[in-house]
Amino acid sequence: MAARSAPSCHLRLEWVYGYRGHQCRNNLYYTAAKEIVYFVAGVGVVYSPREHRQKFYRGHSDDIISLALHPERVLVATGQVGKEPYICVWDSYTVQTMSVLKDVHTHGIACLAFDLDGQRLVSVGLDSKNAVCVWDWKRGKMLSMAPGHTDRIFDISWDLYQPNKLVSCGVKHIKFWSLCGNALTPKRGVFGKTGDLQTILCLACARDELTYSGALNGDIYVWKGINLIRTIQGAHNAGIFSMNACEEGFATGGRDGCIRLWDLTFKPITVIDLRETDQGYKGLSVRSVCWRGDHILVGTQDSEIFEIVVQERNKPFLIMQGHCEGELWALAIHPTKPLAVTGSDDRSVRIWSLVDHALIARCNMEEPIRCAAVNADGIHLALGMKDGSFTVLRVSRDMTEVVHIKDRKEAIHELKYSPDGTYLAVGCNDSSVDIYGVAQRYKKVGECVGSLSFITHLDWSSDSRYLQTNDGNGKRLFYRMPGGKEVTSTEETKSVRWASWTCVSGLEVNGIWPKYSDINDINSVDGNYIGQVLVTADDYGIIKLFRYPCLRKGAKFRKYIGHSAHVTNVRWSHDYQWVISIGGADHSVFQWKFIPERKLKDALHIAPQESLADSNSDESDSDLSDVPELDSEIEQETQLTYRRQVYKEDLPQLKEQCKEKQKNATSKRRERAPGNSIRLHFVHGYRGYDCRSNLFYTQIGEIVYHVAAVGVIYNRQQNTQRFYLGHDDDILCLAIHPLKDYVATGQVGRDPSIHVWDTETIKPLSILKGYHQYGVCAVDFSADGKRLASVGIDDSHSVVLWDWKKGEKLSIARGSKDKIFVVKMNPYVPDKLITAGIKHMKFWRRAGFCEPGGGLIGRKGYIGALGKSDTMMCAVYGWTEEMAFSGTSTGDVCIWRDIFLVKTVKAHDGPVFSMHALEKGFVTGGKDGVVALWDDSFERCLKTYAIKRAALAPGSKGLLLEDNPSIRAISLGHGHILVGTKNGEILEVDKSGPITLLVQGHMEGEVWGLATHPYLPICATVSDDKTLRIWDLSPSHCMLAVRKLKKGGRCCCFSPDGKTLAVGLNDGSFLMANADTLEDLVSFHHRKDVISDIRFSPGSGKYLAVASHDSFIDIYNVMSSKRVGICKGATSYITHIDWDIRGKLLQVNTGAKEQLFFEAPRGKKQTIPSVEVEKIAWASWTSVLGLCCEGIWPVIGEVTDVTSSCLSSDKMVLATGDDLGFVKLFRYPTKGKFGKFKRYMAHSTHVTNVRWTYDNSMLVTLGGTDMSLMIWTNEMEGYREKKTCDSEESDIDSEEDGGNYISQVMKSEKAVSLMLKHLNSNFPTLIAKVTHVLTDENILLPKPPVSRAPPQPEKLQTNNVGKKKRPIEDLVLELVFGYRGRDCRNNVHYLNDGDDIIYHAASIGILHNVATGSQSFYQEHNDDILCLTVNQHPKFINIVATGQVGDSADMSATAPSIHIWDAMNKQTLSILRCYHPKGVCSVSFSATGKLLLSVGLDPEHTITIWRWQEGAKIASRAGHNQRIFVAEFRPDSDTQFVSVGVKHVKFWTLAGRALLSKKGLLSTLQDARMQTMLAVAFGANNLTFTGTISGDVCVWKDHILCRIVARAHNGPVFAMYTTLRDGLIVTGGKERPSKEGGAVKLWDQELRRCRAFRLETGQVTDCVRSVCRSKGKILVGTKNAEIIEVGEKNAACNILVNGHVDGPIWGLATHPSRDFFLSAAEDGTVRLWDIADKKMLNKVNLGHAARTVCYSPEGDMVAIGMKNGEFIILLVSSLKIWGKKRDRRCAIHDIRFSPDSRYLAVGSSENSVDFYDLTLGPTLNRINYCKDIPSFVIQMDFSADGRYLQVSSGCYKRHVYEVPSGKHLTDHAAIDRITWATWTSTLGDEVMGIWSRHAEKADINCACVSHSGISLVTGDDFGMVKLFDFPCPEKFAKHKRFLGHSPHVTNIRFTSADRHVVSAGGDDYSLFVWKCIHMPH
Repeated sequence: MAARSAPSCHLRLEWVYGYRGHQCRNNLYYTAAKEIVYFVAGVGVVYSPREHRQKFYRGHSDDIISLALHPERVLVATGQVGKEPYICVWDSYTVQTMSVLKDVHTHGIACLAFDLDGQRLVSVGLDSKNAVCVWDWKRGKMLSMAPGHTDRIFDISWDLYQPNKLVSCGVKHIKFWSLCGNALTPKRGVFGKTGDLQTILCLACARDELTYSGALNGDIYVWKGINLIRTIQGAHNAGIFSMNACEEGFATGGRDGCIRLWDLTFKPITVIDLRETDQGYKGLSVRSVCWRGDHILVGTQDSEIFEIVVQERNKPFLIMQGHCEGELWALAIHPTKPLAVTGSDDRSVRIWSLVDHALIARCNMEEPIRCAAVNADGIHLALGMKDGSFTVLRVSRDMTEVVHIKDRKEAIHELKYSPDGTYLAVGCNDSSVDIYGVAQRYKKVGECVGSLSFITHLDWSSDSRYLQTNDGNGKRLFYRMPGGKEVTSTEETKSVRWASWTCVSGLEVNGIWPKYSDINDINSVDGNYIGQVLVTADDYGIIKLFRYPCLRKGAKFRKYIGHSAHVTNVRWSHDYQWVISIGGADHSVFQWKFIPERKLKDALHIAPQESLADSNSDESDSDLSDVPELDSEIEQETQLTYRRQVYKEDLPQLKEQCKEKQKNATSKRRERAPGNSIRLHFVHGYRGYDCRSNLFYTQIGEIVYHVAAVGVIYNRQQNTQRFYLGHDDDILCLAIHPLKDYVATGQVGRDPSIHVWDTETIKPLSILKGYHQYGVCAVDFSADGKRLASVGIDDSHSVVLWDWKKGEKLSIARGSKDKIFVVKMNPYVPDKLITAGIKHMKFWRRAGFCEPGGGLIGRKGYIGALGKSDTMMCAVYGWTEEMAFSGTSTGDVCIWRDIFLVKTVKAHDGPVFSMHALEKGFVTGGKDGVVALWDDSFERCLKTYAIKRAALAPGSKGLLLEDNPSIRAISLGHGHILVGTKNGEILEVDKSGPITLLVQGHMEGEVWGLATHPYLPICATVSDDKTLRIWDLSPSHCMLAVRKLKKGGRCCCFSPDGKTLAVGLNDGSFLMANADTLEDLVSFHHRKDVISDIRFSPGSGKYLAVASHDSFIDIYNVMSSKRVGICKGATSYITHIDWDIRGKLLQVNTGAKEQLFFEAPRGKKQTIPSVEVEKIAWASWTSVLGLCCEGIWPVIGEVTDVTSSCLSSDKMVLATGDDLGFVKLFRYPTKGKFGKFKRYMAHSTHVTNVRWTYDNSMLVTLGGTDMSLMIWTNEMEGYREKKTCDSEESDIDSEEDGGNYISQVMKSEKAVSLMLKHLNSNFPTLIAKVTHVLTDENILLPKPPVSRAPPQPEKLQTNNVGKKKRPIEDLVLELVFGYRGRDCRNNVHYLNDGDDIIYHAASIGILHNVATGSQSFYQEHNDDILCLTVNQHPKFINIVATGQVGDSADMSATAPSIHIWDAMNKQTLSILRCYHPKGVCSVSFSATGKLLLSVGLDPEHTITIWRWQEGAKIASRAGHNQRIFVAEFRPDSDTQFVSVGVKHVKFWTLAGRALLSKKGLLSTLQDARMQTMLAVAFGANNLTFTGTISGDVCVWKDHILCRIVARAHNGPVFAMYTTLRDGLIVTGGKERPSKEGGAVKLWDQELRRCRAFRLETGQVTDCVRSVCRSKGKILVGTKNAEIIEVGEKNAACNILVNGHVDGPIWGLATHPSRDFFLSAAEDGTVRLWDIADKKMLNKVNLGHAARTVCYSPEGDMVAIGMKNGEFIILLVSSLKIWGKKRDRRCAIHDIRFSPDSRYLAVGSSENSVDFYDLTLGPTLNRINYCKDIPSFVIQMDFSADGRYLQVSSGCYKRHVYEVPSGKHLTDHAAIDRITWATWTSTLGDEVMGIWSRHAEKADINCACVSHSGISLVTGDDFGMVKLFDFPCPEKFAKHKRFLGHSPHVTNIRFTSADRHVVSAGGDDYSLFVWKCIHMPH
């Protein structure tokens, strides 16, 4: 019995001996208060040297391994190990938690660092990627994360002199990080030749971008930027573990035991060798150093802390020491003095003074020590060793040895002296115990050998005559002493009194083991006989206090944490003042103060931090037989389960799984959804049976409450209701904002949500989810209305505190194992709250005061002697912040001050369910049906109101079912008391007494029976609550009559004349009652099981068919009251029956899904073919089976049943109800599977019945378990109020019935996935192998190694042109010819009032000046840009966002990202890395410019909202399963946006951190069908315009289609732009230019009138991809890569930008003397560009894809090679064809004029080079060709004298041929003597160095040597342009690289005089012109 409750005494941690020096570093600091902070085990320690006092932080659950000090030196961050490790930020002064950061790292947190102002914290994990994470620790939010390194990181630090920069170091690396937005980008430190690449152990940052780091070899490496600039060699003789920066300079500490001090420039000041000081020893290793003023703190590997005063550096002061290495197992207590002895695997034995908290003696032994014991006189100390020996020492200062004995080979695990001091028992791991005589100089006198396993514990009897042992098998044995004979008689042992109790097995300690488990994880026990308590230590680091003796398993306990892993031993001190515990792996000794019961109260006030770890043991599981029985109502409620087999969240997934089935079934064209729709009109019901305090007055006196999944606002004057329909499952709780205008409701769900909504507009303001499971059962607002507390129904009933407007979680904590009924926030202090529930009252405080991110700390209410732990049903705060009141399940009100129960007052008979605080008092309500008013101290009850029928006022809307119903909710306001009852009634009590009934519904149990009257607007219901009720459906909306039944019922039916009502009951009987009075007419009882359906035959109602769960239908003659027939033949229970119109035939549905037919009245079974069933005229249709309603079964029919249906009397619309709570409308008949429908959500779980009223004006539906009766008005086709029903969905499962959607859009979208670009080319291996860095198939061919003899250096093989040669040192991008219009949209914008335009090509953002054509570039992207937008808000002028491609979602540099930058100065303002793969295809700024919306190209098309300035992700959600093209914010909103894409348009709202979407509704317009939407624009009054693929524009009001602008364009409408200034809208589409139409149109604000503009591009069709409008001008971007400016007045077109339409651009040639160049591309054009004028001069359409182009040496001719094998020669002057020829069938890859213009060489992919003699005229007859080229030709170059040609081929070989004979030259010496006219070969010894280490991943496609012959540029598959010196024969030559092109660069050339380099892009169809920067002379 005694062990049923935990002991009432307590332990308080007083001192910890030890310091964690092993495997940790930089973990020791001075705080601002000059205290010392460090950690040991799982405890943070703050030590005050002045007072010699320790404070402890105990918020961790495992070993702490890292520590950082805040710059203000008060706050500390610590990180721990573990599977789910977390970081705590805590105050070193109060030792309170400020913030807990978790859920990101795994394995452990290796290092931590605060930034300069202490706002941000960086952490490094121990996971495989060593993740680096930056936190806003106050808000508990992760700002950024990136993979750190592949190997361990040892140190990380913020650069305190540069914002947003960090440095990390570790195994063989150092990295320099920059943080921008949410992107952390690293650059590796370059060791270069200055120092060896080695492991860096620590670092410190200094001014001027300098970083100092300590290396493994003892050197200090000095870095400037990312480069190593010098090393300080031999700073230490071994690894430098710690480096600490302070105002004076730097301190370093190393493995050599030295401390070195350096000044601010790292010049040495002094060195202190600790090994040489008086405290020093060999092998001392420094792990941590901290320098403050003239004091230095040093932590060592061996767990010591030294303090050094600089003036007396030879005399370090030892502050702390502890055991180190191995494990700590030995612990003994001195029998008479406050001393403890410990011994460890480090071979030392130490004696500690428990009073002085100091080490007083230490002795080193030869062997590791495993156990210790002190003799009764305190003179001898025996030590058991790991090698099987034991040693006895004399306890004194010098610890002399008395004796050393080794009789065993295995470790000695336990030894003890007998109480009389004569014997020593020694227990060994070989399972024996030896007994030695102390006086005989430890001669062996006996041996105990009964055990079969190693000995774990020993105890002597008080008279020293018996010994008890425990062994590894958990056996307890007894021996007689000293001989060691085993005692087996229980009689003999029963009477033995034991001197000590340290055994873990035995009757007296049964209770320390849990009930149902046989684990042996308790390592040590010690009994305190005087205090009757027992202390235990276990493998989980927990110390527990039990009552002693504790006989029954699973006793209650108090538990204390602090040790990290196993606690090996625990002992009481000799006077029971302290408990000493030792940790195995943490080497620490903890000293706990024992606080007996009488002192406990005082202690509670002293030590606030204790309550953290003190537990009244929720874990213990003893049966509490002394707890009062639960009240029956509460019992019922605790047994309710809210778990669902299928949650609404599972539906999309289930639908996906059923997709295949659906595809096969939907080959038939499916019927459209019906034109009618329904709107929720009134709900009868209120959820009182399992909810409390969920009923309130709003600001304007309406009443808000909930039932089923509906939030209801009831206007009592007008008797009308409005509904919040945002939930999709049962609402379980409701709270009202202090201003009474907002409401919070929490629901059931797998990831249940809380909705905060406005009672006026009924719009959601915020949706909170992500932290609860299964459901939310209680919510409450704070007094300032800014915060919200919620409680979940998961197993630990988690409590979450929210900042609801931002949708952010502030804190979360585990509430209780048992159900929590209520949460209340303190009205005076926003960070305090209470929770109350089963046997539970907890007072919570949010740690960290007003800082977010702090954890919630809960303390149980302290009941003391006043009472027992009772179940609390409600709670409120009183008139001060300390006072709280709670109502119990026994009818008492408990009054609390702080956490102490002050007194209890009897208030009600039975539970107090509800309580409300007034200004001067309280009001309570209970199960007894009484409302009581109290004074402000609960001393007097001022008034009571009993809820009785007699008190009902005449204006009541209904009838009270019983007197004194149980009261579940009370609220006050507007002069009334509002009361909610368990029976589902809402009453208003006037202060003077009368009661008005406002709302009511059925009580508990399910409701199934429903019947509508044949000609009146009334209906009847019958329920398991044993009542039959009649409801008025007309405006008075009330219950007209009620009758109690002896049994519950499941069905009812009116007779055709409406006078009789038949009711089927659950016991197999049924009755007929008068429909007006409800009095019995007749009853029958023929069946045993439930009556499931009952029906009168039509017409006169002669027969009554009664269906039961016995599988029979009885037919009765109503007139004669006799049974006339029985229908037999059903194999399962009957579910639905219907009569035909003649009353002769019955249609029957059964539980086995059979559809049967019986003839009336006899009941003969008929077989009717399904085709005939349709032809029969049925009086009613409630069947769910048969061909006519095949389509009502959903795709996921396996998991949900259609429970009911009802056909409207006009036979047009079939309404159904199903198990998921959906009400659906189908067109009748619904043939073919998966019909289309409209669906409505209001019921929470299964809808049991649906019925149309007699005139179809209303639909009545019943919810089974939500017990609500809902009335919906039927809105006929065509009729549509402006405000449509919220819960309606557009045509479901399959995305609309568009036909096959292929077309130019798909093609232009480049097969939708922008990423996977494949180059179909018969340029075989080389180009097929051009691997886009993003392609899926990286087909790589093996490559022969490129190696040859080095060239002869003295001969420079170049064509020496020019004056003095100046090498080129840099390339600067000057021009880009190109624009990405082919597959992007809305990506050209005006800036600066139309002076500049901004757009993108490849990976570059381009700012183009309209007047001058000059360009500037944003070049920070590392892959293709796909979208661009401009911030329109005046505060953010010229701010641009661009989104790019990416391939991973790990937040590393390859993840898709968005850059926000300033267009004028090109500065990056923020980088947002996305959490999804592939890329970002659309970006849009919100109205205020602060938010950014992005859409991903991942399969879910993720939509994300960012607060871009902070880099914070606000909300994210899967957008649609098909491609989204554009998503844009409404120009006037920060919360509303629209997304359009393949077959869909969605209207989105941002609520807090949640994204809500509605599909566009088409149903209002005749024959409208959902098309693919391509563009969006906006108008006033919530109008939205979307451009479609067919050329129509859809106009939407809210989310409903209200009209279609047909054929706005002839082809797809790709682009739309809303002008903010005047609201005019520009559209752009695909159109053939004509007189009337153009591809660009300008419309008025409502899209009624327009003006068309033609683009004078000369194209057959114009395809516009982007439009923008500024003052009087329209800017147009086309698919053909043109950007055109159109004047609005004169419609004049000005082409600003040109580019190739298709790529790759293979051909490139520069003019021999002018700044012109030619490009030839796949688009069949050759274009001439002028660099000086920055424009395209001309283009020639060739009709075929061009592959190569070349100028003649004089520049007067141009040769062009085509893909089809033809080549053409043009005259430059006239652009006339001089000659053309086709001698080959495959692509021409290179074409060259000889230097004397005599020969033309043509190289093709047919492995050949053809020679033509141009002097013979334009006939172009081939004169010769080169034979035996082993592969296709890539590049060719003539020699300077024109006699030789070098050819590079696809097999990576370079060949030289004679011209024109084509003879192969093989003589190397001859080849080396040739001087070349040009060099474009990528092969050869001279260019060996251009091939990188990654050559197998990416080819070099092109190269070109400058005219000066000393520089070389190359282009490769990575999209890089590289600049080398020429020649570069050394492998992996040094170079500069320039980014900008997409992968890959196809060709590259120098212009004349080496002024520029031109590079051509493969996938980006762009030409880049780079200016050459020459070195000065």
